[in-house]
Amino acid sequence: MKLGLEITPDLVAVMAAEIKAGEKAVSAAMREAGTDLKSAWRGQITQAGLGRRLSNSIRSQTYPRSGDSLKAAALVWSKAPQIIGAHDAGPLIRSKDGFWLAIPTPAAGRGLRGGRITPGEWERRRGLRLRFVYRRRGPSLLVADGRLNNRGQGVASRSKAGRGRSTVPIFLLVPQVKLRKRLNLERDADRVQAAVPGLIVANWVEAKL
Repeated sequence: MKLGLEITPDLVAVMAAEIKAGEKAVSAAMREAGTDLKSAWRGQITQAGLGRRLSNSIRSQTYPRSGDSLKAAALVWSKAPQIIGAHDAGPLIRSKDGFWLAIPTPAAGRGLRGGRITPGEWERRRGLRLRFVYRRRGPSLLVADGRLNNRGQGVASRSKAGRGRSTVPIFLLVPQVKLRKRLNLERDADRVQAAVPGLIVANWVEAKL
């Protein structure tokens, strides 16, 4: 007796097609997951009032950059990790030299680059010396003997006789500041990660149809 075995269709071809479908499914799932997480993080940042520019610092990239792979992965990151990390963690901020943190009041104005101005920069630009005022209750102050201009900023007095001159609080001095936690990036990362298996299955079935 002679027995023969024939498999139809070709088993090798079936397995090759299955692997190809798997590669496409995993890669597509990673692209979807990366895009989803990037959009979620950008939305959080915008809703927290941190600005469109910081929101756009969130980027994503799928690997491999071209082609499909069963080992495909997605990376989502920020081009401003220190700022994003601070708002995500809500850290306690202390002065580097162990003294005071200078928090500008509205009378201080803005720095040359549009950011927070420092006491040194303020003195150089205004041509006034800041004076330390200790307060037992509440934050101590750095003040200037000048006046407020039409924009509510402290400037030098124009009067030689001292008319209109006043003591203007320019900076509040505090030993430390607790930054409010405004983001929860881990929440969205966990949600997207949990959805990955379902995305792979959905894309695998679609690739075979």
